[in-house]
Amino acid sequence: MSETVLTQKSMTLVRIYCTEGEGRMRKLLKLLHDVEKVRGVTVFRGVAGFGASGRIHTAGLVDLALELPLVLEFFDERDKVERIIADLSASVKPGHIVSWPITVHG
Repeated sequence: MSETVLTQKSMTLVRIYCTEGEGRMRKLLKLLHDVEKVRGVTVFRGVAGFGASGRIHTAGLVDLALELPLVLEFFDERDKVERIIADLSASVKPGHIVSWPITVHG
């Protein structure tokens, strides 16, 4: 029986917090896919959340709320991510980008 060898690679995971009403998600997704060519991106739509204002935003069945939270998450190698974050800091509100080291198994 052959033994499978798993590799591990250190990378960085990034989350960008925004709202649907800001219209930023599509631009960020296009940038990360077409220009930066990061390894992976996922966008999560929140059903509820609050930020610095302290106002709670929630979704109901009939709501068409544009203030609901979106989280855009991507990962890649540390040096590339650091450069991308530096570039994004001019267009994303301070405190809305978080990152941490991860291990990718493959």
